[in-house]
Amino acid sequence: MRASEIATAVLARQTTAREMAEQALARIDAARALNAVVTIDPERTRAEAEAVDARVAAGEKLPLAGVPVVIKDNIWVGGWRITQGSKLFAAFTAPEDAIAVARLRRAGAVIVGIGATSEFACKGVTTSLLYGPTRHPDNPDLTPGGSSGGPATAVAAGLVPLALGTDAGGSSRRPPAHVGVVGFKPSYGAIPYGPGFAEAGWGISVMAPIAADVADARLAFEAMAGVDPRDPTTFDLPPAGQPKPLRIAFSPRLGLDVAVDDEVSSGIERAVARLSAAGLSIARRDPVWPPGLAEDAVMPLQHAGLAALFGEAFRADPAQFDPDIARQIERGLGLGGADVARALEASTQIARAFATFFLEADVLLAPTVPCVAWPFTQLGPAMIGGRPASPRGHAVFTPFVNHAGVPAISIPCGRTTQGLPYGLQMIAARGRDRLLLDVAANAERVFADQI
Repeated sequence: MRASEIATAVLARQTTAREMAEQALARIDAARALNAVVTIDPERTRAEAEAVDARVAAGEKLPLAGVPVVIKDNIWVGGWRITQGSKLFAAFTAPEDAIAVARLRRAGAVIVGIGATSEFACKGVTTSLLYGPTRHPDNPDLTPGGSSGGPATAVAAGLVPLALGTDAGGSSRRPPAHVGVVGFKPSYGAIPYGPGFAEAGWGISVMAPIAADVADARLAFEAMAGVDPRDPTTFDLPPAGQPKPLRIAFSPRLGLDVAVDDEVSSGIERAVARLSAAGLSIARRDPVWPPGLAEDAVMPLQHAGLAALFGEAFRADPAQFDPDIARQIERGLGLGGADVARALEASTQIARAFATFFLEADVLLAPTVPCVAWPFTQLGPAMIGGRPASPRGHAVFTPFVNHAGVPAISIPCGRTTQGLPYGLQMIAARGRDRLLLDVAANAERVFADQI
């Protein structure tokens, strides 16, 4: 059942939140081999579900009544063990809910588990020393990507209809693309962020709903969105207000000199052609980036942030850290102030380039990922598009969106001949989240027989 269907059934007293929670807990238990949900607290979940049933009995109209939800293991859920996938936080209990979590609960959602993340949500595969690897629901030898691999897999495997991830560079768009579900990265400031852990990459991470379809992602988004005085970056969004004519652009490589697997490239082309055939006016147009700009230009911000937060603990005991995260901390410790300043300037240039692009377009279409899922033992595929790939070669199409603060959504649009999913990324100007969701919902209907 979709989240909307569950809420409708619970409100109509055709089922109960407690029954929905029990079913979700049973599915999670049966799918332990996926390692998608790393923490459960059945008694707490049952009590929460019973409280929702009492609210429904009292006449409350809850938009997420009884909907089982998995929350990523770097978002505070009051009273739950939340670890960031790190040995340093193995015994940490969140003292309160993040605002987004509190709003989900206020809307009637029931927390049934905590979804796996890579350590500090800073890695493109979901593995950690604390919990081990999360496995792809279609092939256990593959990764769902990262860092929101646990939440994305939980939705794709049917354990829950809805999950909440975070997205600081594509963490809740790439895993959904790899497993065949919807991942929505809202505008920066659309959903309040925190209270919670200090972040390695300040000013780019957002709360991101993951769902089986756009309607459910939107349902969760609307429950969480809106100003909160505790987060000064928050703002109220305008209604969709779809412009006529709608100006849609398509950029096969997002204006970047990057490799894309042939099957993904041709699949994205077919998806765009189907949208055109369905009546959308789509023009090929690339964003224009400053010469030489690539993700490497902004990665010092993450490395310096990790070093600032965990450099002292790393020096004291490197064995506490995932080796891949340790390398990032080491790089960060070697950076100077000028390196960070250059990375901040690159981030600003990205935001300005996107802002300029959206003066002449309403929505931009591009691949979410340049490849399909790969073995979970590797940071990334060795080859993409017939070219040797760097460990971040799989992530090329998502990070710029975060530095611009604009909304983006990944929707499934096809599968390769091996049956592995990939996604179409749709991007809009900051604050045009509702317009983007409208366009994505229409596109989803066009792709319904392809996914």
